Amino acid sequence: MPENWDDLKVFLAVARGDSLSAAGRALRLDPATVGRRVARLEEAIGVALFAKSPSGYALTDAGQRLMDHAVRAEQAMAAAQEDLTGQATGRLSGQIRLGAPDGAANFLLPQVCTAIAAENPDLDIQIVALPRVFNLSRREADLAIGVSPPAAGRLAVQKLADYRLHLVAAESYLRAHPPIETPGDLRGHRMIGYIADMIFDKELDYLHEIGVERVALASNSVSVQFNWIRQGGGLGVVHDFAIPAAPGLVKVLADRIGLTRSFYLIRHADDRRLERMNRFAAALAEGLRHELARLEALT
Repeated sequence: MPENWDDLKVFLAVARGDSLSAAGRALRLDPATVGRRVARLEEAIGVALFAKSPSGYALTDAGQRLMDHAVRAEQAMAAAQEDLTGQATGRLSGQIRLGAPDGAANFLLPQVCTAIAAENPDLDIQIVALPRVFNLSRREADLAIGVSPPAAGRLAVQKLADYRLHLVAAESYLRAHPPIETPGDLRGHRMIGYIADMIFDKELDYLHEIGVERVALASNSVSVQFNWIRQGGGLGVVHDFAIPAAPGLVKVLADRIGLTRSFYLIRHADDRRLERMNRFAAALAEGLRHELARLEALT
């Protein structure tokens, strides 16, 4: 077995980064040093932990088994640090990385996390906004917000809240184009939405659900779509909680076209033993629900 925790930290960094260079950046070590540490660990254990190839480092079966033990050791170290430091002040400290789809990351989480940070000045919060599903087992994030619950993995899933979306357009666009009184009138109007083959969750396929076949202006980013709509580029489906950020946006066919989706908080199952993570998750859930309700009430 590994002789010390530092060996396991190096192992985990390589396993999560798939390369010596990525692990080196995470650990602030030279990649050559990381490589020597991995070789030393494999020699000490007597088995190969990684299959090396030009594309990177992939875990072997033995490496995958060690990964499970290493993650538990990591969580035990975090719990010990929490017990010795964070609980002494009654405040959260250290770093927490939160993954989220960019709609929530742009229009909800800045307000929510600002409030949490104000209550916990020693806490560093990182928001990773990416239009894809996060891999928590590789610690791309400590916890994530998703739009559908994952079907596999040792994960704890908590439904946070439902949210609403509507078809919207800028007032400038509506003034310059034929009126829209029925869903059939949408034909001939410029539609804005996701790039079809880059939709990472079926819950985001809004335009297909309302019968739109052609998307003239498309992006994998909610922010790009939102700004296209705000600039009068066309019509698109927007979160109700985002509408107050652009006063010139108007709901279109609000009584005929409306969608409801849900946010889920996704965590490592074993992290439920960490009081620090439980407290952050509770503050995040409460803050997100409050901010969501506040913003939707403005539309």
